[in-house]
Amino acid sequence: MIVGVGIDVVETITFAAQIGEPGTRFMGAFTSRERRNAQARAAAHAVPGEQADLSTHLAARWAAKEAFIKAWSSAMVGQPPVISPENVVWTEIEIIQDQWGRPSIQLHGDVARLVEHTLGGIRVHVSMSHDGGVASAVVTIEGSIP
Repeated sequence: MIVGVGIDVVETITFAAQIGEPGTRFMGAFTSRERRNAQARAAAHAVPGEQADLSTHLAARWAAKEAFIKAWSSAMVGQPPVISPENVVWTEIEIIQDQWGRPSIQLHGDVARLVEHTLGGIRVHVSMSHDGGVASAVVTIEGSIP
């Protein structure tokens, strides 16, 4: 059964400006694997002779992380939050992809333990997209609330 749904939308131009600022929190929000995967996707979709647009692919991953938090929160309706947004370690919500480039979410650390504690065993589904200056992601959480 679906126990949580989340969606997030990111304006890619604003996101690109933010990740370009010195000391930004956004570059630290991605694992090295996420950055490598985003770079590979950007290079694969680059127009010949132009620089690959890494920020668009990172924006989609950021949207997926935010959408996961929203889906987890929607699964907890009526209960107090278990983690405050400022305490989320964003690298603990990792957007990975299979050999065909299909995304999924792998949880680590405190986030993984808290999700297991609050929701039990779950299955997470994610879809990401970007077009026309916008990156978006939808996350659904499948399971049974303990």
